[in-house]
Amino acid sequence: MLTVVRNQLKVIFLSVKYNIMREMTNQVTFATNILFMMLNNAIFIIQWFILFHLKDNIGGYKMEEVLVLWGLAASTFGFSHIFFNMAFDIPDLIIGGKLDSFLVQPKSVLLGVITSGTSTSAIGDLIYGYVILCIFRFSLFNLLLFTVLTVTGGLILTSFAVIMGSISFWIVKGDIISNNLIGVMLSMSTYPDGIFKGLVRLLLYSIIPIGLVIYLPTRLMISFHIWYLLIILVFTIFIIGLAFFVFYRGLKRYSSSNLMSARV
Repeated sequence: MLTVVRNQLKVIFLSVKYNIMREMTNQVTFATNILFMMLNNAIFIIQWFILFHLKDNIGGYKMEEVLVLWGLAASTFGFSHIFFNMAFDIPDLIIGGKLDSFLVQPKSVLLGVITSGTSTSAIGDLIYGYVILCIFRFSLFNLLLFTVLTVTGGLILTSFAVIMGSISFWIVKGDIISNNLIGVMLSMSTYPDGIFKGLVRLLLYSIIPIGLVIYLPTRLMISFHIWYLLIILVFTIFIIGLAFFVFYRGLKRYSSSNLMSARV
């Protein structure tokens, strides 16, 4: 079992390595994409400075806490799109019948799919998250905790994308549902959860698990509670297992397009 896990992790890291090497073919474009993503994220700090100048707290959050939330949201998004970028394109692959080349490879089909591409700009997101941490809340313990929460958040986000994307195995227009729900998840991840009330707040901690990706981890960064960490770890394992189950159950319904494209 441990050998299988180690081999799969090796495949993931090799895939990401070669994806990044391809992206670095044009080094100017590669560096520019990273830099501009970091600048794009930094611009929103100005918005929050203005808002907090008008009000002491927003949704129960102070300025530093919102910045931690933004940093965690950026690093989580970055981790997911660096390592598993194609998880967000699963509906297109299914609808277009483009999974054929992954079915004949001697490795996990799902891992082969989601690690087959990377996002250069996402590296800027990941770096930006750590810059925020170093400026506003740095300590060795916080650095370790931030890294753990970035990984768990990225895995939950990726798993959610896989589950939503796999809807296209059953529903012709499943990509619309998938894109909208993932879009909602990403949009709400940069706002304090205190501004959401009632049913919306319940949804964000259940059906759309942004609460376990960003909100609870942010509270954990602000005030450490071991039970919060355990909840996040258990949920991460659960949703990863659910993603594999849903994808492979749906794969039995997959119809090939007879388009075979070679992959290295």
